[in-house]
Amino acid sequence: MTAPAVHLWRLLKWGRILARHGALQGIERDPNTPTAVKRLVRIARLGARVPPVPRYADALQAIGPAAIKLGQTLATRPDIVGDEAANDLLRLQDALPPLPYETIHAAMAKAFQRDPATLFASIDPVPVGAASIAQVHRAVTTDGRHVAVKVLRPGVEDDFTRAIDTYEWAAAQVEGLASGGELARLRPRLVIATFKRWTARELDFRREGASASELADAMTAEPDFVVPKIDWERTTGKVLTLEWIDGIKLSNRTALVAAGYDLPRLADTLVHAFLRQAITEGFFHADMHQGNLFALSGNRIAAIDFGIMGRIDRRARVWLAEILYGLITGNYKRVAEIHFEAGYVPAHHDVAEFATALRAVGEPMRGLAVKDMSIGMMLDSLFNITRDFDMRTQPHLLLLQKTMVMVEGVATSLNPDINLWDTAAPFVREWIRTELGPEAAVADRLITDLRTLSRIPELVRNIERHFPSPGGAPPEPPMRPIAVLGSGRSSAMRYVLVAVVSAGVSFAAAWLSFH
Repeated sequence: MTAPAVHLWRLLKWGRILARHGALQGIERDPNTPTAVKRLVRIARLGARVPPVPRYADALQAIGPAAIKLGQTLATRPDIVGDEAANDLLRLQDALPPLPYETIHAAMAKAFQRDPATLFASIDPVPVGAASIAQVHRAVTTDGRHVAVKVLRPGVEDDFTRAIDTYEWAAAQVEGLASGGELARLRPRLVIATFKRWTARELDFRREGASASELADAMTAEPDFVVPKIDWERTTGKVLTLEWIDGIKLSNRTALVAAGYDLPRLADTLVHAFLRQAITEGFFHADMHQGNLFALSGNRIAAIDFGIMGRIDRRARVWLAEILYGLITGNYKRVAEIHFEAGYVPAHHDVAEFATALRAVGEPMRGLAVKDMSIGMMLDSLFNITRDFDMRTQPHLLLLQKTMVMVEGVATSLNPDINLWDTAAPFVREWIRTELGPEAAVADRLITDLRTLSRIPELVRNIERHFPSPGGAPPEPPMRPIAVLGSGRSSAMRYVLVAVVSAGVSFAAAWLSFH
């Protein structure tokens, strides 16, 4: 266990860097900041020249890779860091000076436990990208395929472990000092726990490869959204090898126009792909910035970098789809009811008041093109509502919020006139009809009854053990209460017959509904 003095030393060291970039001003001025934290901030900035405009992104880049990743996480949380800081943190780039190829080659040999030359015919020593966690090189396999090889930076795991250890300690202290206040509502410990899980996934390249493979299976219905194939033979926990993507980054608008791409179509493809991932599949690429997206021939889009993925269960997706559709159609009362049903808003608040607050956010933006409104601004307004209605942070929606802002930015850069509401409405409407309409209800009932049928043989065997035929062996001791079966073997068999008939009726109803 790390001593508190070590954590304090690290925090003061990082605090000095933050202070030199003016990044502690907001914390010191915020009335919700505990006195003890303000005292630590004052110590950290002693003697430092504080610039008039805070440079949050520059400060975290100066601290190191773990701070960069934390900053990217906090960029999704204006409710914690404020609008100014969140906007500045969006500038954070993963780019770092590349490591010498000799260091990367040695890391590959250690990961593969053999000479990389036995797996690759050639590896370009000049990296195509160097980020805070990994470095990427282009290579050709021994069987002639062009691939990208992503290698974990040596020592990065230890750096992240030390940093996260201190983040956890600091979050626990702050939350303890702010018991019952604004900071407690924002749950800093949960924020760091979420960040820790994201980081653990990013540092295990087998997990990243599995995420890419799962996403590829989920996106078969969107052929214009491409996920590169994983080369599992050349993938370990610290090296990821995947199909090389030849395309133009979506950030390079000039090159896209020169190459004759249909930019509005690319924008629509991106929005549909995101909606299918988030709403239909509940598993989405959560780092869809322009540098991770490429335009391919045929106006297709390819994604790379699957270290950060989001997952939403079906129940949350139903709520999400209904919320989106409610905002699209202006049914704010239903959106408010969904929030209360989901437990997002404490029951002591009034549903009608919450609906009115949502209307104040949604009405000014309905029907506007993206150039005239912003999902980011809408989310910021929604964050303000969370404060007014005591809503606690929902961790499973953090990545989704971040990704929505990213997709908005990329789609707008491709087609400034795109209307996300109009683009999303048919998709969301069809999903709601498919998932919540009468056909879905029949299908759900059919699945439930078929599962009941599959359990009947075991149920009959249990009945025969507990209620033997006259003259047979004495019954076995019951493993669990069987009062639900009625008294005696005949009552139990009646239960079985009722189950069979019920399943048959459901099957017939389902058959008729589809014919």
